[in-house]
Amino acid sequence: MVYTRRNVIAMSGAALASAVLPKVASAQSFEFKPNQRYPDPAIEILDPSFAKYRLFSSSVEQIATGNRWLEGPVWFGDGRYLLVSDVPNNRIMRYDEATGTWGVFRSPSNFSNGNARDLEGRLITCEHLTRRVTRTEHDGEITVLADNYKGKKLNSPNDIVCKSDGSIWFTDPPFGIAGEWEGEKATPELPHSVYRIAPDGKLGLVTDELNGPNGLAFSPDEKKFYVVEGRAQPNRVIWSYDVGKDGVTLSNKKVLVTADDKGGLDGFKVDVDGNLWCGWGSSGAADAKAELLDGVKVFNSAGKAIGFIHLPERCPNLVFGGAKKNRLFMASSHSVYALYVETRGAV
Repeated sequence: MVYTRRNVIAMSGAALASAVLPKVASAQSFEFKPNQRYPDPAIEILDPSFAKYRLFSSSVEQIATGNRWLEGPVWFGDGRYLLVSDVPNNRIMRYDEATGTWGVFRSPSNFSNGNARDLEGRLITCEHLTRRVTRTEHDGEITVLADNYKGKKLNSPNDIVCKSDGSIWFTDPPFGIAGEWEGEKATPELPHSVYRIAPDGKLGLVTDELNGPNGLAFSPDEKKFYVVEGRAQPNRVIWSYDVGKDGVTLSNKKVLVTADDKGGLDGFKVDVDGNLWCGWGSSGAADAKAELLDGVKVFNSAGKAIGFIHLPERCPNLVFGGAKKNRLFMASSHSVYALYVETRGAV
């Protein structure tokens, strides 16, 4: 069987999990030599509080490679598979945990970036090319959730999260329309913004005061909302807001995490203890040593750095998955890396 976009996305989760997807031609493949001995020195304890999250006999594994820029990982536990956007290659890739197979899930993907699941387990996706947020129904049909605000086109939806009330929150910087690499070059019609799609489908503005909003997440109790300001000056930051009793209103904006002039924040996820596991890499500064900065940096709920997972590539985004939600999948530029940890994802 040839796995085209049409027949792959039409499969149910169970059917897709049992399918053996073909190997795909590599874009840029990198050899990875895992550490042989335990504990893995790639997992660095910056504060004693992080020690309990490091499994002594778990090490960083490379589970896929051969891509140009991986983003937006999302875990489907019912099918035991991971979806990851390979943005410049205009495709969504799929890793099957049961068989270890890596293949194309959807191509073309409209230069998709962020992915998540809604409360019914459906895939929701940020698309750069079409400048919209879509939902993949259980039968494979595509439903457009948002493509404009007050009659003006969205910029290029970037990252996305679904709240327990069914609302969908996403960031909309102009990154995907800045050139031809991750979409098509276009002039922004709207400010850099964060939006919320209400359970009834109505699109509302959350904030337009951030320069290049990127990764976003909620605290485990959803009383805090976190978002990366990717073009903050002089350094990238994660802002923390209090979420009002209405579940919509934000207040008490505070800086939670600041990257120094050599480090760069991107996507992140929150664990059940409220720690933020952040994709990390070099800021591009002339004296920034990527080999020391690439990976995942972990901060507690007070914004203190407590741990670092060193990777051989920059990590744009990550997600908790696996049978117990304790396997960290790290979408890292050209490859996907995985690590078992002693905590679980909050969502």
